Amino acid sequence: MTTVPASISRRAVLTAALGYPVLLTGCSAIRPDENSIEGQAKKAAGSRQNFIPGDGSFRQLSPVERSEPVTLSGRTLNGSTWSAADHAGSVVVVNLWVSWCGPCHAEAPDLIRAHDTLARGKDPAEFIGIDFRESSIETGRSQAAAWGLPYDSIFDDGGITAIQMNGVLATQPSTAVLDRTGRVAAVALGKVDQATLEGLTQDVLKERT
Repeated sequence: MTTVPASISRRAVLTAALGYPVLLTGCSAIRPDENSIEGQAKKAAGSRQNFIPGDGSFRQLSPVERSEPVTLSGRTLNGSTWSAADHAGSVVVVNLWVSWCGPCHAEAPDLIRAHDTLARGKDPAEFIGIDFRESSIETGRSQAAAWGLPYDSIFDDGGITAIQMNGVLATQPSTAVLDRTGRVAAVALGKVDQATLEGLTQDVLKERT
């Protein structure tokens, strides 16, 4: 497994990846102990003042190495329901955030710009957020509006989406790109910039299933 620091240009990384693929491992279901993703999330959310930071690295998973489709689902901040199973056939960008996370705040403008590009193309990608371990749906709704997020978010006050996403969204913020069968194809841990997110997503959009 190779982890790619954000400081390394994506073009250089993907050029190297032609010979040495950047693979993601550890996509199995997380263990229910204090060292698991769920356990860390619960500890970090205890005071709702701390978060599990990412280092800005990203990983790509080749089609043959991808795990089972995610089971992400839940009610959204806008009062509807969302399920990954209902979006089979589409490439979906999933971003995990919470209102009290500074890097989430800093990342929001890049997410909006990436959405404006990716969701309006000839072969558009879909976006869904996860408002993770938030204190209330009202807080999450207000924060999403303040940031101007142009897509809805699942409200997850219990941390269940950590399991539904096969444990890959391990930091706040973190972002996954799902392929057309709902499997995790790429993950960015920590704040992701517009260019990286667009590049990772476009790679998945080019795939033929």
